Amino acid sequence: MPNKDINTKTRPARRGRAARMRKRNASAPLTSSIFKRNIPRYPVLHSEALEAIEEQADWILKEVGIEFRGDEEALRLFKEAGADVQGERIRFDEGHVSNLCSTAPASFRMESRQPEHSIILGGDHIVLMPGYGSPFVTDLDQGRRYATLEDFHNFVKLTYQSPVLHHGSGTIVEPVDIPVNKRHLDMVYAHLRYSTKPFMGGVTSPERAQDSIEMAKIVFGEEYMRNHCVIQGNINVNSPLVYDDTMSGALRVYAAANQSVAISPAIFAGAMSPVTQAAVLAQTHAEAMVGIALSQLVRKGTPIVYGNFNTTMNLQTGSLSFGSPEANLSHMAFTQLGLRLGVPVRSGGGQLSSSNCADAQAMQEASTGMMSDILAGANMIYHSAGWLEGGLSMGYEKFVMDLDHCGMMLKMAGGIPVDKESFGREAYLQTEPGGNFLATDHTMKNFKKANYQSTLGDAGSFEQWTEDGALTLEQRANKRWKSMLEAYQAPEIDIAVDEALLAFMERKKSAMPDKWY
Repeated sequence: MPNKDINTKTRPARRGRAARMRKRNASAPLTSSIFKRNIPRYPVLHSEALEAIEEQADWILKEVGIEFRGDEEALRLFKEAGADVQGERIRFDEGHVSNLCSTAPASFRMESRQPEHSIILGGDHIVLMPGYGSPFVTDLDQGRRYATLEDFHNFVKLTYQSPVLHHGSGTIVEPVDIPVNKRHLDMVYAHLRYSTKPFMGGVTSPERAQDSIEMAKIVFGEEYMRNHCVIQGNINVNSPLVYDDTMSGALRVYAAANQSVAISPAIFAGAMSPVTQAAVLAQTHAEAMVGIALSQLVRKGTPIVYGNFNTTMNLQTGSLSFGSPEANLSHMAFTQLGLRLGVPVRSGGGQLSSSNCADAQAMQEASTGMMSDILAGANMIYHSAGWLEGGLSMGYEKFVMDLDHCGMMLKMAGGIPVDKESFGREAYLQTEPGGNFLATDHTMKNFKKANYQSTLGDAGSFEQWTEDGALTLEQRANKRWKSMLEAYQAPEIDIAVDEALLAFMERKKSAMPDKWY
């Protein structure tokens, strides 16, 4: 398995503002994916409120219960663990489920075949990943259209190049030109071949989950994966209070292989739960804990992520509202609940938006959501780049606009260094009172890293902006994603490994007819 450094293309320096813009549009350098926050978490609920939510979650699980439909193995595991199983309905005594969750690790490492792209989930670490699940893509040139495998490849490559995204996501977009029952093979192959960042495999059936793990074994080795996490499954709950056999079956496959599962109830207040946020929090907490408990019953110590995907909705029209203050507050409170449970936490969103294009609404909704997640202290932030139209579309321009904002947020989460170097005493000794610090040794040494340098923002004069074509942020982003794809260089992979992956895909595809539903 190769673990070689990747060298991106470099271009000779040129003079002038236009040349500087071209340089900014080139591929960004690849850096380490391990990032730790250095600012405190912001709590939105006091301990009494959190305890009341936990008590309500226990009440739901005892008095109402939760169903596992079509999964006899899950029902058997819970019954043997002492739960009250009546048909497909399971009820738990107070504290039983949280006790079953206690063997889940507080943090874990996801390995990459390129060591600098390995990540840590939990503690003070932050992991950002792009959008997940959009069936459409959109850009300024072609507008909105169904996503294809080429689009999927493009977003894998863009994610691989970005130093502010640490995880490759899973179904970044749905490649609808590939049969439903076969597209998971192409998606997993793309993650393994065109990137080295950690990623998510198929979950739309237990068999597809197993295929994903088998492909990872070809790259990492079966023995290595017994003791190392290299792939994840994103498990959604059929809220309210139902796991179907597709999701619970996929969960069990990943857990049995000692690979990570992210448990993500998706609740839209007023439709899938009571409309009030306290009720949403308690129900989400109950649903997520049960999924974590199942993972631990399959295999104690299975690495998990405690997740959620909650938002509000317009109760007059039924449309979802992303970036709303209520949803952002619940995401922050949910992070507190996960930290009290002692496991890594996935935020509710990231840079989500209901907007149909990459306009001011999109960036306003996205920025407030991301700020909430960063302040709350979530470990894993989904949908950090590209999300539009309530998740129906992945925008090429929005993707790179979001990357720029991710960089700002990580800079903020890095905090303020306070040390001998940051005080710059030598600069005072070089500069008289009333002087200028621009030419001091301290400024020359620190100017590249002292302030975040936007890759897309334009802070020049109106006259210069007009002379350069009066491009909007979205238009500059259009140039940026194209130049990134042009500069992309695939990571190295052993030829025999690549051939084995392709052979596995061909064998699986030839064994079943195409299905488009």
